[in-house]
Amino acid sequence: MEMVVEAWDERYANAVIALWNKEAARDGYKELDADSFNRIFTGNPYFDPKAAFVWLDGRDVAGFSCGCTGDELPLGDKAGYITCIVLRREHATGANYKRLVHALEARFAELGKTQADVLFFNPMQLPWYIPDTPSHEHNNAPGVPVGSLLHRFLLGEGYAERAVEQAMYLEMSCFAVPEDIRLKEAAAAEKGYAVGVFSSSEIGGIADMLTGLGNPLWTEEITRCAAEGTPVVFAAKEGQAAGFAGPVIRQPNGRGCFAGIGVHPDHEGNGLGTVLFFKLCEAFRAIGTPYMSLYTGSANPAARIYEKAGFRTVKTFAVMRKELFK
Repeated sequence: MEMVVEAWDERYANAVIALWNKEAARDGYKELDADSFNRIFTGNPYFDPKAAFVWLDGRDVAGFSCGCTGDELPLGDKAGYITCIVLRREHATGANYKRLVHALEARFAELGKTQADVLFFNPMQLPWYIPDTPSHEHNNAPGVPVGSLLHRFLLGEGYAERAVEQAMYLEMSCFAVPEDIRLKEAAAAEKGYAVGVFSSSEIGGIADMLTGLGNPLWTEEITRCAAEGTPVVFAAKEGQAAGFAGPVIRQPNGRGCFAGIGVHPDHEGNGLGTVLFFKLCEAFRAIGTPYMSLYTGSANPAARIYEKAGFRTVKTFAVMRKELFK
């Protein structure tokens, strides 16, 4: 039987889901059904049927690759995003990976993109199971699982490993605030800082604090949460916001989810980032959150704070890029 790469057609959906649930699950990705496949892939606003391909062994789907683009996405003016490349194990050869990745690269180049990226900003978010847990899951993957077949192939295909993201996990029943963190909080209090869950009516200067942090995603998320009454941990001095951690959101799967932690530059050096993080963990425990998971760069000193809170590294992902030359 002839083996060919074909552009996406909806008639392949069930076979791709079956392929995913057998092969992608080997790398820890969560199984898909028709609804979740549509939500993540074909129903996603950034789905491009010309950037999705199946690898056919006769009439059987033996491989699937998908990417996406969008000029308004981060780096989207020049980058195409690779979402996934999945092959049936007996067909997982370098030549077959190459056919699927080259099809994606050709589509990106056709759209005027000059690089292919595997990174956190991909709007097609792939949930995965946290190893050695009772099916606890994280809602997205920021890159390629380090050590996977795809990771090894991309390295050999000219993709540079630009960063390694550590996935860290904490079962909340194991969380406790160490005494030195209590002392750090007390020292901040002596300087006039209060750290806790405050409503937008209790403190001012939230907009100025967010502007000073210079992160538009944080500005959008925390402004909305403050307006809607979603809990956010703030550090405040004289009634004015100095930093934040949050929001405090328990996802339907039980995971504690937050956007970030930030301290305004005018208030750095007072130990607020560490106190904010531990207060955030306390807030999650207070609402009965079973677990938390997060990402941090492998060289990020903040990992020491997370480890002090009891987090452990459970998986690593590579952020990768290849320059596309016409």
